[in-house]
Amino acid sequence: MTNSPALGVTDLQSILQENFADWVRALDLTVTEASPEAVELHMPLAPHLARVGGIVSGQALAALADTSMVLAAVAHAGEMRMFATTDLHTQFLRPGVGSAILCRAEVVRAGRALVFARADMREESSGKLVASATATFYAP
Repeated sequence: MTNSPALGVTDLQSILQENFADWVRALDLTVTEASPEAVELHMPLAPHLARVGGIVSGQALAALADTSMVLAAVAHAGEMRMFATTDLHTQFLRPGVGSAILCRAEVVRAGRALVFARADMREESSGKLVASATATFYAP
């Protein structure tokens, strides 16, 4: 971790807009909380994210988790750094419905080359846990 000033919500939102693929930005993610300890992202549910049955697709949830954990790693580092996902494990616990999903991600441990993170995804309205994820990132 550097001695840089903490990155805030606006900083991380800019990093998301400037450095992530178009299809990730199409998830319409908003950074709602940011600290060196954790970040939270908001993903509104829309028809293009739904699968059969009207629930949010697992692919959208996995992308939300991965993006949130990368931004948590960036916030933890205190500066924009490139992180490559080397492992992503997502557990889908219940159908995601409602108007939005909130994802809270935190760094579990950060070494020189590897960062370990976890994320929880909850329905915005009910607070029910929809999915959880863990990931390992390589920091070149």
